[in-house]
Amino acid sequence: MPAAVRAPHFVRSFERGLAVIRSFDAEHPARTLSEVARACELTRAAARRLLLTLADLGYVQSDGRLFRLTPRVLELGYSYLAGSTLPQLVAPHLEQLVAGTGESASLCVLDGDDVVHVVCLPARRILAATITVGTRHPARATAAGRVLLAHLPTGELDARPSTDVLRKELHRIRHEGYALVDEELEEGLRSVAAPVRDRDGAVVAGVSVGAHAGRHSAEAVRRDLLPQLLAAVTLIDDDLRITDRARAVSPGSARHR
Repeated sequence: MPAAVRAPHFVRSFERGLAVIRSFDAEHPARTLSEVARACELTRAAARRLLLTLADLGYVQSDGRLFRLTPRVLELGYSYLAGSTLPQLVAPHLEQLVAGTGESASLCVLDGDDVVHVVCLPARRILAATITVGTRHPARATAAGRVLLAHLPTGELDARPSTDVLRKELHRIRHEGYALVDEELEEGLRSVAAPVRDRDGAVVAGVSVGAHAGRHSAEAVRRDLLPQLLAAVTLIDDDLRITDRARAVSPGSARHR
């Protein structure tokens, strides 16, 4: 979002501080001051002030040359997880799904053009692919991402850049209720996903199951994994409706104010 159209309340320094935190990732777990400045398009002086502030707050540590995030950064993500009942509600169903399919399962939400994994349960086997909480992927390249894109309001979806092929696929997903991605995100990986709906029928998340192509053909994913996924999502939807209904009639709800 260009600076010229920022709202009057916007705090640019806060945005820059978050950019510094996000500049560290799996490929860059440690960075020099110059690398942080370059990655965030900041001057060295500005980057230094932000890094030292984050260090004072306990989110960054340094050996004098390289800066690294500290485990305290996990508190920022935990605040989201702790404030949402969805991950806690979904986790037992994902455990059953992993046990039944023998494959990994994730709960994902849409964030801009990315899909973010908020619950991840790996398959119980050696050399199983592992995706961690907070992992981001381009939404259009993943099964869960396509499920979420397919259920966006028409106006919002039309405003996003897309190819005719993808639009046709999203229309199919919306009609059939699931997405299958066949080695598009990563060679050797097939994944299938279905939407999670709240009590009003709005799609709030997606659940995906990932399988190695050597173990499951695309047809086997549809035949063997998809029915178990859809059954799990039905149970999640039921639990979510009950939870939402209980919240609506609780003493602290707006209905009782």
